[in-house]
Amino acid sequence: MRTEKFGDSVLSAVGNTPLVALDRLAKGLPGRVLAKLEYVNPGHSVKDRPALRIIEDARKSGALKPAQTVIERTSGNMGTGLAICCAVLGYPLVVVMSVGNSMERVRMLRALGAKVVRVPQVDGAPGQVTSKDLQKVERETIKLQNKLKAFRADQFTSPSVVKSHYEGTGAEIWDQTGGKIDTYVGVAGSSGTFTGAVKYLKERNRNLRAFTVEPKNAAILSGKVKSPGRHKLQGVGYAEVPQLWDRAMVDGFVQVTDKEATETARNLAKREGIFCGYTSGANVAAALQLARKAKKGEVIVTVICDSGLKYLSTDLFK
Repeated sequence: MRTEKFGDSVLSAVGNTPLVALDRLAKGLPGRVLAKLEYVNPGHSVKDRPALRIIEDARKSGALKPAQTVIERTSGNMGTGLAICCAVLGYPLVVVMSVGNSMERVRMLRALGAKVVRVPQVDGAPGQVTSKDLQKVERETIKLQNKLKAFRADQFTSPSVVKSHYEGTGAEIWDQTGGKIDTYVGVAGSSGTFTGAVKYLKERNRNLRAFTVEPKNAAILSGKVKSPGRHKLQGVGYAEVPQLWDRAMVDGFVQVTDKEATETARNLAKREGIFCGYTSGANVAAALQLARKAKKGEVIVTVICDSGLKYLSTDLFK
């Protein structure tokens, strides 16, 4: 009988992340805020889950051939998750990303063996990727995919992304709260985390409410903004509705400014010891907004998407 308790590789460390209470930031509020710490995944982000599931499913189906190049358009986190999988399983990886994404992500990807193609910005500022920037990155990705005959991970359309969060993130939250969760709130980038987790939770509690977080000046999904402006939330708030997003799962929207996201991320570090990025700050800022209006004892869950280590070159922690 086997007695060892170690994994076969670092891939076994993906998922089963902690859920913790933010009782210092939410002190005195009627609602209680819990945060899922996705930065403890090997690639320090929530994207490790879908990256692994995409590769596993593609290997099983034969869509990904032995030694075939994998390619993906990314703001950095999905690319990092894929880089870890490809390093372990033996696939070349090419990631295509905007120059506007933080340099830490580029260096981490290269350290993990990925080839990084950086695409100049159209009209964005450093750290602020726009919809036009994203469209230019997509065109370059398609061109390279055809040239290299590469397998496209395609986090924006792959059903594997939703499955990874339905079977992983959502199921873990339900188990960790003992089923005592009233509200889920989070951003919708590719929307895999939101759609997968909420679908699982709503199947078990039909009264659960789910809120999508948006950058205030790029609130496309709620229809408050028609043409998105610049913002600092990397990986979300572009001029497109994610194909994986399910409007039927949404009970409302919460808009967050760059200032609110930044201040909340800084407060998470100083008061909760949670070192995270802008988007995580936005998620928690939105959760705190809901906690202020909640009934006494309501439980609100959100996600800490990635680590603050990926933002040291930005103005987040100056």
